Amino acid sequence: MKIEFSGSGNHMLAANLELPAGTPAAFALFAHCFTCSKDSFAASRISKALVNYRIAVLRFDFTGLGGSDGDFSNTNFSSNVEDVVAATEYLRDNHRAPTLLIGHSLGGAAILAAAHQVPSARALVTIGSPSDPSHVANLFGGTTATIVREGEAQVHLGGRDFTIRKQLLDDIAAQSQSGRLRDLDAALLVVHSPSDQIVGIDNAREIFDAATHPKSFIALDGADHMLSNRGDAEFAASVIAAWGARYAFGPSAPRSTATASAASVTSDGKSVVVAESGPARYEQRVFASGHEFAADEPAPLSENHGPAPYDFVLAGLGSCTSITVRMYANRKKIPLDGLSVRLTRERIDAAECDHCSSSEGMVEHITRELALDGDLSDQQRESLLAIANRCPVHLTLEGEISISTRVTMAGG
Repeated sequence: MKIEFSGSGNHMLAANLELPAGTPAAFALFAHCFTCSKDSFAASRISKALVNYRIAVLRFDFTGLGGSDGDFSNTNFSSNVEDVVAATEYLRDNHRAPTLLIGHSLGGAAILAAAHQVPSARALVTIGSPSDPSHVANLFGGTTATIVREGEAQVHLGGRDFTIRKQLLDDIAAQSQSGRLRDLDAALLVVHSPSDQIVGIDNAREIFDAATHPKSFIALDGADHMLSNRGDAEFAASVIAAWGARYAFGPSAPRSTATASAASVTSDGKSVVVAESGPARYEQRVFASGHEFAADEPAPLSENHGPAPYDFVLAGLGSCTSITVRMYANRKKIPLDGLSVRLTRERIDAAECDHCSSSEGMVEHITRELALDGDLSDQQRESLLAIANRCPVHLTLEGEISISTRVTMAGG
């Protein structure tokens, strides 16, 4: 899906948004390497792998590169960071704020620098990234002196000529990446090849040592800087996708906003666990019977990233009704070809309720409609209606319910 959004200097940036089938579980952003494009082999392979994990990925061209507007010679590291932030804001405003940021080479340095401006980010991945943006000056070789002396020079990079101006050198020299690494409020995965001839492996060590936990390191043994070998790119993609999925839509919210209990809850396979997850105002992650899904409130109260709480109540009653009716029809050999259940909820005056024990105030009223397909007799339809009213969730909702609540420590 091709899109455009406004980046640094109000230039329009070209981007691809890759979406999984169905509703994405999370959104990620991919920032490419210096003078590369969103269509680099590494960016494409990793994005496709993440989509298989139900993570949508936005990859874009920095200002002045690929299909984006602007003059590359007027850009610098700070403008790249602005582009990253603009991309996350586009996702937040039009889809969903990204929880996973990935950057290749200088793109990795850019996402580290931008992370503090992206409160939704739970996990960051650097691939062959320099520990200091000024490392990019090494690519210019002897031309650096010309740039400093004359203000600009032509530099041949990746088979193309680029105009590099002194303002770029000044900008990268002014960056304080080590401080940003110490203050990261997200999990970090450092991916690097020990044989990288462009950005040495020492950079990975410096990034890893400066960051706080949780952090991980993966060595891409034998890979080159661009991950030009398909096997290397696919391995990196699979590792990043598996690691990223743990944080991108796991139970913990960003550490700066999560409650202590929400940050460490796990499901024991028997309980249903609900934890705040963000980035929407009231979004929750629900863990039940080995499954994971979102709950939320609709707009404008929140961002409608999942069904609302009462939707789950109706869904529980409806699914229980459908399953109970199907089991009964199969056991009694009733020719039921298909069925569906439609439910609505409203508050009504108790005086208007024929079967309510109370005649005062307001009561919750659920209307349930069964659509039964098949060559059924009137007696069979009545039997199926009767068994629907005996489904376990129905009996629970109409019976006496006792709920006890206690407060536990985080992880308790």
